[in-house]
Amino acid sequence: MKNLWVASLCAGGLYWSAMSYAQGPGAPAAGLKPTATTWRVTSETLALPGGEKMGMVGGDLMVDVSDRLRLGVGSYGAVRGDRGGFITLGLAGEFRQRLSPNWLAHTGLFVGAGGGRGGTSALTGGGLMLRGDAGLTYEVPNVGNFAFGVSHVQFPSGVIRSTQPYLRYEYPFYSLLSPGWDNPSRPSTADAASVSSRHNEFALLARAYKFPAGALRDDGKPQHSSMQLVGVEWLSYLDPHWFIKLESEGAMGGQSSGYMQILAGAGYRMPLWRGRAIKLHVAGGPAGGSGADTGGGLLLDAGVALQQNLSERTSLEFSLGEVRAPSSSFRAQSAALKLSYQFGLPAVSAPPVAWSALGGFDAENLRVRVANQTYFKASPQWRNRYVDQAVSNLGVQLDYFVSPQWFVTGQGLAAYAGEAGAYMTGQVGVGVQGQLSRRWFAEGEALVGAAGGGGLAAGGGLVGQVNGSIGYRWTKQVSVLATAGRIQALRGDLQANVAGLSVAYQFNGFIQK
Repeated sequence: MKNLWVASLCAGGLYWSAMSYAQGPGAPAAGLKPTATTWRVTSETLALPGGEKMGMVGGDLMVDVSDRLRLGVGSYGAVRGDRGGFITLGLAGEFRQRLSPNWLAHTGLFVGAGGGRGGTSALTGGGLMLRGDAGLTYEVPNVGNFAFGVSHVQFPSGVIRSTQPYLRYEYPFYSLLSPGWDNPSRPSTADAASVSSRHNEFALLARAYKFPAGALRDDGKPQHSSMQLVGVEWLSYLDPHWFIKLESEGAMGGQSSGYMQILAGAGYRMPLWRGRAIKLHVAGGPAGGSGADTGGGLLLDAGVALQQNLSERTSLEFSLGEVRAPSSSFRAQSAALKLSYQFGLPAVSAPPVAWSALGGFDAENLRVRVANQTYFKASPQWRNRYVDQAVSNLGVQLDYFVSPQWFVTGQGLAAYAGEAGAYMTGQVGVGVQGQLSRRWFAEGEALVGAAGGGGLAAGGGLVGQVNGSIGYRWTKQVSVLATAGRIQALRGDLQANVAGLSVAYQFNGFIQK
């Protein structure tokens, strides 16, 4: 019943999002209304049992679905205290009421899953996290929004229940999105009235850490000499040289399955010659898990990279750097290899954009899915405790359709039930869709990535997953999918059959030709 409640909550939230969005910022033939979008960063300190304090930082990407309601995805992670590696992922919603030209009242809800660093069973139970908040927001034009208030966090199947004040910064901007995959025709080429673009990069990356002899685990034993990670990175350029970045990675080797890091930062790109460039960056964020002693959880990263363009849209990048946790002995030399896709997004503000101004952009078919996946035992040693108990996971999947049938997909999931709090997985892969009738369709997908934590026997952390789904297209934007699949660790005992339910929302993004 608990699993059904969470799945229904996710489905209902996304369905409301889709319906509100379709009825609000629609796509009239005369033009397209940009969507108000917000990056949020929240800081608060939770009170844990025994008088312990845990400082948390949260990051959310929110999209306005009406003048008062916005929905999005987010993550909270420990950065102060003794719980480095305590990280959650989930869905966020917020209702706002304007009080004056600059002041707004707001109340919000976050439904997430995760844990870590002692968060398995003892603190978080199955891993389900509920966070409610209420407060005030003050808008400062051209600077951002500043908010404060009171939040309450609890893990219903664990022991964390904490009420505390919080501070928040919001960076508002506009995105150009169109509901559904049907759009009016546009000019085939750009003209003088075309919208300008802002440069972005998306990369798949593999990283290796080399630890010095003095690095210790949280049990006082020496840290394994190396760690291998896989993940993704997004860069958005503020001008031709300066950029901001967000990356998420998980361990897939080095006896550290369950280690995860989410880092945000900034950098500078200096072009050289023949498609080469030098990049400098600094970043920081929550990190830890699998016994890695990151102290309170804050990890700092700095490095330099050489980028070589392979084509107009792709590049290969090699970077060297160093990471360290200021509150512990965790530090390592870092080397990474990145395969990047470079693209331009429309640089828009609040006024509607005429379709005729989008001749320099292609409409790309995208889909976001809010998913519930439950793992069932397929191997006697698939987890080190509660071996007969299923594990339910909550997460988000994003699909990019490169053709009407084929798509590239990525997913991030975390356990919320089954006494596996702290289990997380992030995977990327490919999928194919075939129409069965006007509303029914079938899909297959294969993914690979990192997983670990929560007592699941993921070995080094590298996992593969295959899924088959039957979907029903409820409207032009909203679909429901039932999924069956299999997940397996490539060097561990984790083998599980997967049953899933997801609600999907289809929309168009625009990329410079």
